[in-house]
Amino acid sequence: MTAFRFLHPALAVWLAGACAALLWIRRARRRRLGAAVTTVWLFAPSYRASLLRRLPVAMFATAIVLLGCALMEPVLPFAVTSVRSHGLDIVVALDLSSSMQERIGGKAAEGKGIPFKSRLDATKDAIRAFVQGRVDDRIGLVVFSDNAYVITPLTFDRESLMRYVDMVDGQMLRGEGMTAIGDGLALANRLLARQAAVPGARNKVVVLFTDGENNLGRQPDEVLAESEAAGVRVHLITIDLDAEARHKPQVQSLLRAVPRYGGRYFDAHGEGQLTAASRAIDTLEKGVLVSQTFERDAPVFDWFAAPALVCLALGFALQAIPMFIDQT
Repeated sequence: MTAFRFLHPALAVWLAGACAALLWIRRARRRRLGAAVTTVWLFAPSYRASLLRRLPVAMFATAIVLLGCALMEPVLPFAVTSVRSHGLDIVVALDLSSSMQERIGGKAAEGKGIPFKSRLDATKDAIRAFVQGRVDDRIGLVVFSDNAYVITPLTFDRESLMRYVDMVDGQMLRGEGMTAIGDGLALANRLLARQAAVPGARNKVVVLFTDGENNLGRQPDEVLAESEAAGVRVHLITIDLDAEARHKPQVQSLLRAVPRYGGRYFDAHGEGQLTAASRAIDTLEKGVLVSQTFERDAPVFDWFAAPALVCLALGFALQAIPMFIDQT
């Protein structure tokens, strides 16, 4: 908030001219009375009337000045800043192929005496940690094996989403066991497109968890190109991807395509690395804070008009008292 200003300051010139004209007229109409012999004595300071008798005139002059200020339309500028948070639309795509039932960390974890935890269970823990930190985002869940399925659409209800994550297990897609990464990603893209709050906005993200190579359905590279065209960023987290699988041409093509289309690739070989990867994505993908400043002028003419009316009323009231009546 800043000091008030006048919308029509040029009126001050006319106001000053009008006041000067009134003062000149008043002085021209004044008449000095007294005999020639005693004139000098009567206009001596000791014979002058008290300044209090001019109080009504002072009230009227003050009222004129205040009314002039009110006519110049004084305003008080206000600047109001509105900050809004625009969250993201995120789809978690989870691999439910049969290999996700294997032990996280493989033989290395077994040799260290670590309690058994499957890749799927470790991934679910990482997803829970990821979801807990996304307060302003809508999150959906897609699972895939031979085919892809929507478990929950985009939602702000994190508690409900957590319950669906808990219900996901190795028996959910019984009879399937392949890894259709391309189909899972394509379904995530369609889900984001159907539920887009602002069509065309680049606030859509897919976090893809998988432990193997694509061996069924569409090629992931082709779908990644579609994701980039639709403004969707895809981040890939591989779980216990061994050296043999990593060097396969199709896997190498996928790992190169993810960063090329704006995403990040994380290679997790244990529960700690898996959780760290999900936290890294949580840090990487943040919503946008939009700040808008609205300026407006609040009229404050009443700051001047109300005192002017009071001064006018006081001036007329004082003129009704005999001692304040000007007889000259």
